[in-house]
Amino acid sequence: MKSYITTPIYYVNGKPHIGHAYTSIVADIMKRNREALGYEMMLSTGVDEHGQKNQEAAADLEMDVNAYLDMRCKEFKDVFDQFGVSYDYFVRTSRDGHKTAVAGMEQTIFDKDLIVKKQYTGTYCKGCEEFKKESDLTEDGQCPLHPTMKVETTDETNYFLKLEPFREKLLQHIDDNPDFVQPEAFKNELKKMLAEPLEDLCISRPKSRVTLGVELPFDQDFVTYVWFDALANYLTNIGWPENGYEDWWAGCEHLIGKDILKPHGVYWPIMLMAAGLPLPKKLSVHSHWVGAGGVKMSKSIGNTVDPEEVAEKVGIDGLRWYLARHMRADSDSQISVDLIIQTFNSELGNKIGNLLSRVAKFSNKNFDGKVPAPGALTAEDEALRKTVLDAVAGFGAWIDMADIPAQVQKIVEAATAMNEYIDQQAPWSLFKNEETRERCATVLYVTLDCQRVLFEALRQVIPASSGKALAMLNAPSAETPWKPELDRLPGGNPLGELGTLFPRVQ
Repeated sequence: MKSYITTPIYYVNGKPHIGHAYTSIVADIMKRNREALGYEMMLSTGVDEHGQKNQEAAADLEMDVNAYLDMRCKEFKDVFDQFGVSYDYFVRTSRDGHKTAVAGMEQTIFDKDLIVKKQYTGTYCKGCEEFKKESDLTEDGQCPLHPTMKVETTDETNYFLKLEPFREKLLQHIDDNPDFVQPEAFKNELKKMLAEPLEDLCISRPKSRVTLGVELPFDQDFVTYVWFDALANYLTNIGWPENGYEDWWAGCEHLIGKDILKPHGVYWPIMLMAAGLPLPKKLSVHSHWVGAGGVKMSKSIGNTVDPEEVAEKVGIDGLRWYLARHMRADSDSQISVDLIIQTFNSELGNKIGNLLSRVAKFSNKNFDGKVPAPGALTAEDEALRKTVLDAVAGFGAWIDMADIPAQVQKIVEAATAMNEYIDQQAPWSLFKNEETRERCATVLYVTLDCQRVLFEALRQVIPASSGKALAMLNAPSAETPWKPELDRLPGGNPLGELGTLFPRVQ
């Protein structure tokens, strides 16, 4: 069984931001989930090195363009390594094999008379690097995604891909494959985009304007439009056009933000149809992060969130936890450094880490550094064990991107139940009397074993911290495929070295 997850490839004309961090971290969570189920995995992320914006960014810094691309590529790679993103392939569109394959795809489509050359006058947004229809713009004639960047009227000759011949076929594919676009709100949005006849897509830029890109194989005066070039990475990463890519492609899922639904939901499927290639299995779409109070992030307001700065304050897993916990399926979600710290202290610190610390330290001190051996279980013990098993069950099954926050929420609810259980059972009081000491051992065992189950599930979300917690419990290695099981923490086993898992952040 193979599963192939892709993130978008990110423009390198600026530093990695919270949106980049989110998509790649969520991709990593999904990869770890699939691996826990026993799937053979491929995760690709990386950078888009072509296009006008990157060319101009290098010029602004007065840098050689290749040196600029190397510098930015390293920056993104370092950030994803720091965030624990276990990618299998890091994309660079400047790679020779990628460029050759893109040119080959263009030539195939050109040979079918689906690419035409014509003069075009239109409104161009440099931020999106694409031509805009009047209906795409705001009332004052600006691009809604780049309101501070003036659109330009451009009159030039270019090559265009015919989209309209494939529109009905694409709509049929969406209807025949209900999971092709998720969540439902974005599927409906895509169908609206396809409700009217489609204009031809400009797939070239004259070299007089842009030189950083893949030269058109049928006209050396032009380079390939950056989106056409970038989208093909999903195939070139797995060795297309050589044989052997097919099994990976059959299980391919693209993770994207809602702002790039049109390129991925309209342009890319039609490019593939035009080239005679199968479509990916799924498009999973997420909304955006906004500042506290729902205000759009802006450097001038000062409400942007730097992922590296956050990681310095709450650690990598503190950032991963917030991002996994708080993105709603089909509406924008709030983020700020304060919100991240509050969530870190209240959930990871107080509810999850503090309970492990209290119970493990008490067991270590009063049961010779060992996991207490349990006696007979009561109804209260069994109720807690069932609560924990139910809460983590989702991590033992396939998790879709939109389901991640709800699955993490269940973990928080289980941790709350464990804290209530330990407060009600009060093992510290039970230990004081000889006749209730066995009951004390049972309560401690039940809590420690439930925490083992919890942290085994959380290896998919906060892998580093979960690994530390399981080492403190000296838990046996979990099996693959993973499924939550009770009583795998041996009573009488020595505990590992104890420490504070999530130190409080001021």
